[in-house]
Amino acid sequence: MLVVEGLTCCFGSKAAVDDASFAVKPGSFVGVIGRSGAGKSTLLRMINRLAEPTAGRIMFEGQDVTALRGRELRQWRARSAMIFQQFNLVGRLDVLTNVLMGRLAEMPPWRSLVQAWPERDRALAMSALEQFDMGGVAAQRADSLSGGQQQRVAIARALVQEPDIILADEPIASLDPRNTRIVMDALLRINKHFGITVLCNLHSLDLARSYCDRLIGMSNGRIVFDGAPAALTESIARELYDLEANEVMGAASAPQPAGPMLPALGRAAAA
Repeated sequence: MLVVEGLTCCFGSKAAVDDASFAVKPGSFVGVIGRSGAGKSTLLRMINRLAEPTAGRIMFEGQDVTALRGRELRQWRARSAMIFQQFNLVGRLDVLTNVLMGRLAEMPPWRSLVQAWPERDRALAMSALEQFDMGGVAAQRADSLSGGQQQRVAIARALVQEPDIILADEPIASLDPRNTRIVMDALLRINKHFGITVLCNLHSLDLARSYCDRLIGMSNGRIVFDGAPAALTESIARELYDLEANEVMGAASAPQPAGPMLPALGRAAAA
């Protein structure tokens, strides 16, 4: 279980996240919602330790994540895989190599420098790409792909880390409706089929209600709602989003999650 206790992050005199506390059960799909600047990205980055907390702590399975340093910290970042809004791929490298970078925490430094990837890791990376219908572009440069394709590559990279948690920071912010559905369906399938916990920052309330089994609402750095999507009333949503309420609530109906599950990968495939 992931436990966040009194987590705070200040930049100067401003608290980007202010005394956040919650617990997430394994296998949950949690949406973190709120207007731009509410503290959603900082919260996920602190959980991954890309941002340092000013106060509070993060616990996972009894381990104090906020105290980790060196190799233990690198291992935690592998277990809590990040998916970013801007994909964070290396454009000049081919797609397969970008996915293989998800295995860096498991490799000696010399292997990564000369790109001497073990055969098992290559097979794992190709399997992940095929899961998302991307096997045919494995040899292409990452920067030759569309935005939706690049985000699927980023999800494949996260999956080959064999993580316990996936932290997705506005993963569909720059995508069109079709690719939005493809990416959100991919995250949902990973969650349901592999049992991987997903924390996903979302601006769209319709998407959050369609895909998540729990919502955490943030406003001005503080958690002001925590519960099932059905419990989020229109009045609470308007308090959360303020002037952006019509934008996030007045969109057309969100796409419904797809049905069929993906074949096994990662731990199951390696068994």
